[in-house]
Amino acid sequence: MDRRSFLSDISRYAFLCAAVPGDWRVVRRPIFQVDPFALGVASGDPSSDACMIWTRLAPEPFAPFGGMDGTRTSVRWEVATDETFQRVVRQGSYVAAPELGYSVHVDVPGLEPGRWYHYRFMANDAVSAVGRLRTAPDRGQNEDLNFAFASCQNWEQGHFTAYEHMATEDLDLVAHLGDYIYEYAGRDRVRRHHGFEIVTVDDYRNRYAQYKSDPALQAAHAICPWIVTWDDHEVDNNYAGLVGENVFESEEQMYLRRAAAYQAWWEHQPVRVPRVRSWADLTIRREVEWGGLAHIWVLDTRQYRSDQSCGDRTQAVPCGDWGDPSHTLLGDAQERWLVDGMARSRSRWHVLAQQVMMAPFDADPEQGVVTSVDQWSGYPVARDRLLSAIAGTAPGRTVVITGDIHSNWVNDLRSGFQRPDRPVVATEFVGTSISSAGDGQEQPERVTLALPDNPHLHWQNSRRGYVRCRVTPTDWTTHYRTVDYVSRPGAALNTPTMWRCEYGRPGVQRA
Repeated sequence: MDRRSFLSDISRYAFLCAAVPGDWRVVRRPIFQVDPFALGVASGDPSSDACMIWTRLAPEPFAPFGGMDGTRTSVRWEVATDETFQRVVRQGSYVAAPELGYSVHVDVPGLEPGRWYHYRFMANDAVSAVGRLRTAPDRGQNEDLNFAFASCQNWEQGHFTAYEHMATEDLDLVAHLGDYIYEYAGRDRVRRHHGFEIVTVDDYRNRYAQYKSDPALQAAHAICPWIVTWDDHEVDNNYAGLVGENVFESEEQMYLRRAAAYQAWWEHQPVRVPRVRSWADLTIRREVEWGGLAHIWVLDTRQYRSDQSCGDRTQAVPCGDWGDPSHTLLGDAQERWLVDGMARSRSRWHVLAQQVMMAPFDADPEQGVVTSVDQWSGYPVARDRLLSAIAGTAPGRTVVITGDIHSNWVNDLRSGFQRPDRPVVATEFVGTSISSAGDGQEQPERVTLALPDNPHLHWQNSRRGYVRCRVTPTDWTTHYRTVDYVSRPGAALNTPTMWRCEYGRPGVQRA
């Protein structure tokens, strides 16, 4: 290339940089008239020396680009040991891009293990709210863990009152087990089949913006790191792989919809996940170790599962391919990753953070076995295979935490449920919803009537709320937190029951 051609090309590229909004070379520091951090801040996926911190520039959350002008924008960040940021230990800058919804994901390195920090973001003169993060202890430490888990927050069906109470708890960690948003609006589920569902990345971004505008949710995110996974409503109700709920959606359409939904999910969560060629194939399974005390496996029970047998509702089984050994909920690769990981782990407790109830529930014993085929009960061979693996590697020290069904359950897990004489090997705590399904009730009559035929079920409740757990080297104590109503604000917090697992002793007891 001669000098004249070189200078000509440089001039042309410089013109493109000035003329094309969003080009990678264009980075601005705009002056904001309103708060660009209106969606709050969050931290997540802590390790002993690092933690993710998150925010999103959105001065007008429901406008195109969140109210940004389409050019890349520099965001500064700071992590300090004090709330006034007099002792800043890590700082840097991040370029927020329109292609990624102006989301900001910083994996902060070089932190000390087992320590609290404060963090914030700045864009020109605008400063975000301050959040707290805590790193995990060193691998050899058995330091106690206080954490909560929650799921299922439907904006239209109630206030996020539970988060107001969660934000006052002394917690090291929060696990969110899915249904962070809902893909349809309103109470009428039929609306979903008549074009009222969201399908594009901008649709999903706006839905996340709506939910993240809630002050109680922002407050709960700000108190400590979160571990977030998804369930079905982040994409489409009861979807399985590339099979959607709507019969008119092809696999190709579901692939595009899943890509949009997964991208928007990533843009709005403080998660550390690997890069992929396509958003539709985003891998979110991962591990979080809390010193030597707890090893947490975060699972994905939607992306890799076989289509549900005979539809996706509660029905009599067996039916269709219900008992097929190849019928999978986790997919072969994820199941191997989990089983191999549990076999290698030397942590005191094993924790499976996942979405759908693992224990069976026969809802109508007089009609044979009537169960939900969307849950693990729809994949009985895969469930018993996993429980058998737990029996061989970590009996009496494995706890499954679950969401999805808008109700609280306490379950024993046996090494298999095809025979009632199989030994108990683990415990499952199922948490209710934050707001989905409205105010709820104590215990529905259908559950009360079915209890004698479900002896592994110890307690059930259908109020709204969350679950708090205290984990020590010798025991695990679970407090169920509920509120009496979400149809109006101001509900008080109750603790209707507490349960305890003793390390090395399979089964659960009232605390």
